[in-house]
Amino acid sequence: MSRSMESRREEPLAVLEGAELRDQRILVVDDDQAILFMLQQFLSDLGVEVTTAQDGVEALERLQEGEFTMVITDLLMPRLGGMELTRRIKEEWPQIDVMVMTGYGKEFSYTDVIRAGASDFIQKPFHLNEMEAKLNRLARERAMRIQLEMLAVRDPLTGLFNRRYFEQKMEEEVERARRQGYPIYLFMVDLDNFKELNDTLGHQEGDRVLQGLARVLASSTRRYVDWVFRYGGDEFVVIVPHASHDQVLKIGNRIRENFASLPERRNTSLSIGVSCLFCPTCPNVREEIHRLVREADEAMYEAKARGGDQVYLHPSVEACMVKAVETGYRPEETC
Repeated sequence: MSRSMESRREEPLAVLEGAELRDQRILVVDDDQAILFMLQQFLSDLGVEVTTAQDGVEALERLQEGEFTMVITDLLMPRLGGMELTRRIKEEWPQIDVMVMTGYGKEFSYTDVIRAGASDFIQKPFHLNEMEAKLNRLARERAMRIQLEMLAVRDPLTGLFNRRYFEQKMEEEVERARRQGYPIYLFMVDLDNFKELNDTLGHQEGDRVLQGLARVLASSTRRYVDWVFRYGGDEFVVIVPHASHDQVLKIGNRIRENFASLPERRNTSLSIGVSCLFCPTCPNVREEIHRLVREADEAMYEAKARGGDQVYLHPSVEACMVKAVETGYRPEETC
């Protein structure tokens, strides 16, 4: 899934958001300085953010440094040509669209470049209006693709990401935390007295409570840092990377208190269980994820057993935090 999709997170879906050419960030790759200058000037005039590279090796460096939605590349270049560059892009950045440029009579056909992973092909010399038309088409198709991906991983009632995407995202976040050596926390959030509310006031009223909780979770967590999901029924989960003990409690209590201020919550409250994972050398990430989810669930039920309307940290959380600090981890105070 593309980062542009991820960055919208809990916001409502827009109709073909990002479909304009000016919404793109394009990398142009060619060893011909005249072509680079022409395309950079042309695209900049259209409002596009443009970066250039003189061959495939430099292009890969640029791709590592920043986020791009499209690459326009020549085929024949020194060090690393356009065909191999296209293959590398589709392996490492499959969400990026690639437009391949080549001269007449070159050794590669349209079929060759499409098979390598390119989204389109244009022959030199070309008219700039032809290039613009092709790029506009790619932008529209890209926006449609992203919207379909978003619909597949969203919960239709609350607009939050669903359990299917949680399972995918959890693996990605734990693997990133493992590589970079920081702890990751999981909040299991459950509504107290929700069944009684449904039984007495009806499921439509219950749906309004769920939607209100979704808004609270989205607004009470750290934007572009934490990840919020509807896990199922009246259970929600929040992935919280890069946090200290104080930050974890602050986020959890902010969620609980903000929900308590909702008029539509009726007589419901929140039980929040928290678990922690710090495993820079753990051999089996999936086993650790299962443990993380299980311990968050256990902590949530303990919060309920203690009367609900509270945040409870699983007993293993303190040891997890101590271990992270002992290895040199220092969380930034961004809460």
